[in-house]
Amino acid sequence: MANLYFLSLPIRYCLIVCFALFGFRSTAQPSDALLVKVRQLAYTDSARLVSMYKDLHTHPELGFMETRTADIVSEELKSLGYEVYSGIGKTGVVGILKNGDGPTVMFRADMDALPVKETTELPYASTATVKLPDGNEVPTMHACGHDAHITWLLGIAKLMKTLQQDWKGTLVLVAQPAEEPIMGARAMREDPVFIKNVPLPDYLLAMHTGPFPTGMVMNLPGTRMAGTDQLDVTFRGIGGHGSAPQTTKDPIIMASEAILQYQTIISRSNDPQTPAVLTVGSVQAGQDNNVIPASALVKINFRWLKPETRKMLYDGVSRIDSGIAFSNGLPMGLYPIMKKKGYSFPVVNDSALVRKVNTTLEKVVKKGSLISAGLPTAMGSEDFHHLVLDNKKSVYDFIFVGTAPLDKVIAARKEGKQTPFANHNGNYMVDLAGIPWGVQLGTDALLGVLKLK
Repeated sequence: MANLYFLSLPIRYCLIVCFALFGFRSTAQPSDALLVKVRQLAYTDSARLVSMYKDLHTHPELGFMETRTADIVSEELKSLGYEVYSGIGKTGVVGILKNGDGPTVMFRADMDALPVKETTELPYASTATVKLPDGNEVPTMHACGHDAHITWLLGIAKLMKTLQQDWKGTLVLVAQPAEEPIMGARAMREDPVFIKNVPLPDYLLAMHTGPFPTGMVMNLPGTRMAGTDQLDVTFRGIGGHGSAPQTTKDPIIMASEAILQYQTIISRSNDPQTPAVLTVGSVQAGQDNNVIPASALVKINFRWLKPETRKMLYDGVSRIDSGIAFSNGLPMGLYPIMKKKGYSFPVVNDSALVRKVNTTLEKVVKKGSLISAGLPTAMGSEDFHHLVLDNKKSVYDFIFVGTAPLDKVIAARKEGKQTPFANHNGNYMVDLAGIPWGVQLGTDALLGVLKLK
């Protein structure tokens, strides 16, 4: 898609009118004065927002455990006068602000952290740990920017309330649990409280931090992120003494064979021109040096763009598992067990909505820093769109916002690195300057879609 500012003025004007008539109820873009006001309000609130962000960063919570974060969101939205529902999908929160006749627009932020040890050495770095259901204790940090997302949501909530006289419609703010395991959006959408009380949105927006320079924004139409599946395979065997392996059926050996064979699904069963990823993220087996355990757990992750690729991955894993069990002489009752967990379909941004949002963002993002075309589909995944995929109308836009300090980006490039740090790594960080900036961007995007007074 060409950037609208590179079009001649008459053509650009006609396009905007067409988008308004055929895709949107909103009939105007925010004025320059309103956008300036948004920026002033966002940055005036900067100290409070940054303090809030640091607190959230220091107190990370894993998926479906976000009770503290959810309480903060709930109390803040209530204090602003939103109609609030909590405990949706276990820990999710929804705030609704009805403001006259206009479109219903939903904005989602995810709350959960990751079982990763922080290595940033920031003064507000997380030292938190959490005990998992299996009894293991793991370090925890916000290694994907969800703490910034929630801060943005709360900053946006305040600005949209303050600017209530400038727009019409219904704003639905969603604080979603468990994005990382790809389960939270559907858990909320299927909750009876959500079904009964949350209005179906005309449009859904979400933003995500990225390890590229603060000030840069990526908002492109079409397929932007891959579909994903999370699954566990439990290899079962016959345990025994480490000195007598001949009396056992070793599940660790079976799991090891499977992990290596899984990669042949990509290299030999998948079309090389069709994107697909199979990653084993965890292997858990045994406790002692001299004991062969009775089971071994392998945690697998798929990424795919086409349904037939997804089926090929599942079929391949199942075939390999069964073959290994057969070759080890296991009875059918001890064949591996596959447990399907979270999943998400590819993220496909609505072209008209992207154009609409970008028409507003072009006014506030520095020239050359709004990327609206030319980037390949990312093999990362999201589940926010499952909030609306089952609706008759499913129109959404997922926006990436750069939050890496420029000096760190420049230093990384000199070292030959593409980015200074990476999502899901202990060194991931969010530039504090990106906190008010994200609040400004999110508010601008919402005003670009809602009906203006």
